[in-house]
Amino acid sequence: MNLRMSAGPHFVARESTQTLMLDVLIALIPTTAAGVYLFGLRAAWVLAVSVISAVLAEFVWQKLARKPVRVNDLSAAVTGLILGLNMPAEVPLWLPAIGSIIAILLVKQLFGGIGQNFMNPAMLARGIMLVSWPAQMTVYTLPMRVLGSTSVVPSPDAVSAATALIRPSAYNPYDLLVGNIPGTVGEVCKLAIIIGFLYMLFVGTISWHIPVTFVGSVALLSWILGSDPWMAILSGGVLFGAVFMATDYVTNPLLKVGHIIFGIGCGIIVVVIRKFGGYPEGVTFAILLMNTVTPLIDRWTKRRVYGTVKKHG
Repeated sequence: MNLRMSAGPHFVARESTQTLMLDVLIALIPTTAAGVYLFGLRAAWVLAVSVISAVLAEFVWQKLARKPVRVNDLSAAVTGLILGLNMPAEVPLWLPAIGSIIAILLVKQLFGGIGQNFMNPAMLARGIMLVSWPAQMTVYTLPMRVLGSTSVVPSPDAVSAATALIRPSAYNPYDLLVGNIPGTVGEVCKLAIIIGFLYMLFVGTISWHIPVTFVGSVALLSWILGSDPWMAILSGGVLFGAVFMATDYVTNPLLKVGHIIFGIGCGIIVVVIRKFGGYPEGVTFAILLMNTVTPLIDRWTKRRVYGTVKKHG
């Protein structure tokens, strides 16, 4: 029998990669259900293709590379679902397939697999698709159904609109909260996102530090620059990004003070891109930029180690 010894303390916890990813999937159920309800069967196809492509890409890569097959840890499924939720309902179905392959192979596996990637796989894949296929990735459709009403707007095949960030004043707070606005499948229904956030807080999957400081800094800086802070939060992908993407374990800082710095940095970059950049939305690029400085944040915020002698010279 082989014994492995490591330094204490030792304790048993319920958390594993699989349980953490399962909690994220559960938290995404309200957002997924709302997106499919609002945008119809087409949205379900986009999500299914994205998830299946991500899982198959990881399975095939690990088989060909003769590595342990770990698709049952659910991390590939989470990546695929988050990527699909970040797409408009009417994208051609080859696009979520390509995006998932990019996320799994280029961003995750080529850097050594789960825990080794320095950027969020779903976010980097979305960034690449925004740059490579902007026409397909930025054509948003109005929801097929309106929550809280029996009326039905025309099919997304016939009606398209700019993201609500272009004209946030055209929508009232109720529409912004429940998702009666054009946007990606997962970002439109803010109530569903908040439910997922509260669930993950309750089970301890994430802490409040990154989401709250991210959203708070967007609201504060938008107000300083003369914009409506509520519209800044509710009319784009800030809430979805803050809850489900910026909180990625691998690519955000280790300590809580680092989480606060990370969240504030994301919020500032989002507002700067929205106000002065060429894109109406900046959540994807903000998170990716902050991913790159995570090692520096960890270096600045590392705890002092007691019982050691500082080296001189």
